Amino acid sequence: MSRGHLALVDSRGASQITFDGVKLARRRRAGRGRQGLDRTGADPGPRLCRPGRRDARTATAAFEITLDYLKTRSQFGQLIGTFQALQHRAAKWFTDLDLETTRSCVEAALEAADAGGDTRALASLAKAKASEVLHLASNEMVQMHGGIGMTDAHDSGLYMKRARVAEALFGGAAFHRDRYARLSGF
Repeated sequence: MSRGHLALVDSRGASQITFDGVKLARRRRAGRGRQGLDRTGADPGPRLCRPGRRDARTATAAFEITLDYLKTRSQFGQLIGTFQALQHRAAKWFTDLDLETTRSCVEAALEAADAGGDTRALASLAKAKASEVLHLASNEMVQMHGGIGMTDAHDSGLYMKRARVAEALFGGAAFHRDRYARLSGF
C-alpha cells in the first residue's frame, strides 16, 4: 500500500491511496450501486451528519462574512450596505437560506444517530437541505462581493469551491432528496 498527496480544488487535505497486489472482483450490474447500498443494511447516516453540520456552519459563516462586508465596504462615499438593492438582496438571501430549518434537520439526524436508530432518511434530509443552503450561500457570497468575489484575493471563491466539493461528497442534494422520498415511502 502506498499513499500520496492528492490536491483538491477546495484546498482540503486528501490522499491518493494505492493498494498493490489486490485483485478486484468485477460485478456486471451497472446502475445498481444505490440499491445495493440500501440493501446491505449499512446506514451511512452517521457519516452524512457531520458533513451536513459542517455545510450549515459554512453557510452561516458565508452569510455573516458578507454582512460584515456590506457594513464596512464603501463606494461613492457611502457604505454599500445602505444601498436599497443590496439590503433587499441580503434580506431575501437570509429568508432563502432558512438556516434554522437546516440546523433542525441536522440536529434531528444527529439525535437519531446518538439514539442508535435508523438514520438513513433523516441523514439524507439533512444532507439535501444543507447542500442546498451551502450552494445558495456560496453563490450569493460571490455575487455580493462583486469582482473581488471571484478572485483568490478574497475567501468567497474558496467558499464556492468548498461548497461544490461538499455537495458532491456522499451524494448531492438531488440524490438525497430522492433517497429521502424513497425511504419515506414516496
